[in-house]
Amino acid sequence: MRILTIADEECAYFWDHFEKSKLEGIDLIISCGDLHPHYLSFLATFTSAPVLYVHGNHDTKYAKVPPEGCICIEDQIYVHEGIRILGLGGSMRYTPGDHQYTEKDMRRRVSKLWFQLLRHRGFDILVTHAPAYQLNDGRDLPHQGFKTFLELMEKYKPKFFLHGHVHISYGRQHKRCDKYQDTFVINAYERYVFDFEDEELSPLKYGKN
Repeated sequence: MRILTIADEECAYFWDHFEKSKLEGIDLIISCGDLHPHYLSFLATFTSAPVLYVHGNHDTKYAKVPPEGCICIEDQIYVHEGIRILGLGGSMRYTPGDHQYTEKDMRRRVSKLWFQLLRHRGFDILVTHAPAYQLNDGRDLPHQGFKTFLELMEKYKPKFFLHGHVHISYGRQHKRCDKYQDTFVINAYERYVFDFEDEELSPLKYGKN
């Protein structure tokens, strides 16, 4: 299964110079947040692939203008062709507002998923907006990652962890691809394409560094 994951910045390759052929071969699109809802709706219009999303900390407009034709996977395990996908959007709380959480808040969200996690026997892909703690995150509070995500990877050993929030353009210390124990970690900034069956990931394989 070929997956396009996107986050944080609308990609001119699709948004400004779109050709339907650019999405050929894509079986699933996953947004990790902070993208205009019309951009997600636009992509959904030109593909038969499901478009899944979680919220970024700047996605307050989704309450009034949700992405049409797309599926929100917040706080649930969504199964697509046998692949179990867990969605947990939002960032570390740094101001009052929606889609921001303390570490305790995020842990509470996960605790409410106990039955889904039990019924599905874990998950294959973790989709978030924020990164995991000290795993290519920022040291400032707004861009700090969650320890809860490390715990999820350690316990359930998903094959992939997809996140956004930390832009690749912030600096070379933020990797496009990484690995944490048994889990491949992908920063979805702008766009990245991978195959679920991949056994190795290259930062030069698809998309931009």
